[in-house]
Amino acid sequence: MSSTQPLPLEGVTVVAVEQAVAAPFATRQLADLGARVVKIERPDGGDFARGYDTAARGLASHFVWCNRGKESVAVDLKDPRGLDVVRRLVAGADVFVQNLAQGAAGRLGLDAATLCAAHPRLVAVDISGYGAEGPYAHRRAYDMLVQCEAGLVSVTGTPEQPVKAGIPAADIAAGMYAFSGVLAALLRRATTGRGGPVEISMLDSLAEWMGHPLHHGMHGGEPPVRTGLAHAVIAPYDAYATADGERVLLSVQNDREWRRLAEQVLERPELAVDPDFSTNTARTAHRGRTDAVVAGALAALSGEEALARLEAAGIACARLNTVADVAAHPQLAARDRWREVSTPAGALRTLLPPITLPGGAPTPMGAVPALGEHTDATLRALGMTDGQTAALRRDGVIVDAARNGGPGRS
Repeated sequence: MSSTQPLPLEGVTVVAVEQAVAAPFATRQLADLGARVVKIERPDGGDFARGYDTAARGLASHFVWCNRGKESVAVDLKDPRGLDVVRRLVAGADVFVQNLAQGAAGRLGLDAATLCAAHPRLVAVDISGYGAEGPYAHRRAYDMLVQCEAGLVSVTGTPEQPVKAGIPAADIAAGMYAFSGVLAALLRRATTGRGGPVEISMLDSLAEWMGHPLHHGMHGGEPPVRTGLAHAVIAPYDAYATADGERVLLSVQNDREWRRLAEQVLERPELAVDPDFSTNTARTAHRGRTDAVVAGALAALSGEEALARLEAAGIACARLNTVADVAAHPQLAARDRWREVSTPAGALRTLLPPITLPGGAPTPMGAVPALGEHTDATLRALGMTDGQTAALRRDGVIVDAARNGGPGRS
């Protein structure tokens, strides 16, 4: 008998009226844990993230990242017949997730409060930019805008130039809180029999992630200054050039580590007891001199030599990798973290999800769907006849990839 356990969310059905990143990223996590995720898309192009770029062999990189393992049903929610299809799907679902523009779900009767009142066991999630109430409730909330409103941009970059994070941090934060909120609500339902609404806002999520600089500024009098790759209150903590052009980042977290760095890496044991360097407060106050000493020592070493010497001394260190370096990272390869996922453009390499469940069933790594790929099958499962679906298709209420020249899979 096999000892493999079922995936945690096998048997759970999720219906998602979603777009862009925050909600699709949340529901992809649910699909990775075994849930069936039915993605509702517009017939005229679908989730607009499909059109962000063509970098993934003709497909949009954001869409490939956030939408594997889902079923795509393309239906027009503005048509009463299309809206009825979604309502019928929700009636048989465990979870509903939406991140439409503020107020749009309410006008359609697809907001969490309305759906949970009609279906007490349903867990329904509203994801918005700023929440349902307050002066910002109806503002547009793209990732960069929320990064600015949450203050992340003010603490990221160099002293001269604030910059946004290179990943959609606000979207990811909201998506992960939606994911954990669904899991918590499902656990509660298992004991009470009732689901209930879950509300997530991008601003709330990213403001929570601002915890260190926020508390530093509120309680310490001044927000942390922007320091590039350096740390606002720890030194040395930065990337330093080596003789062969690499950049090695190191972090000294306490004064014991500084002594080891001074003696074993810098080969300047006197700095271990020099009052200008012996404490973190002193090193931060003399950051320029501290960095100059470290930079001078590492500039005489190759990247490999610097890393070897730092590791031998027990100093936290890393290479400053490029995206290409990450794709070839030896640690990811050694832990067998790469898989291939099927897409309309063929198989694409992708990472396993970070949640590893020892002894569990293999992660599904389901296909990235073509627009409307599962429309006909889903409507048949709802009891619709071929004549009914043909009428909906004729009127543009639904789209099915197989009947509209959708790409095949290799």
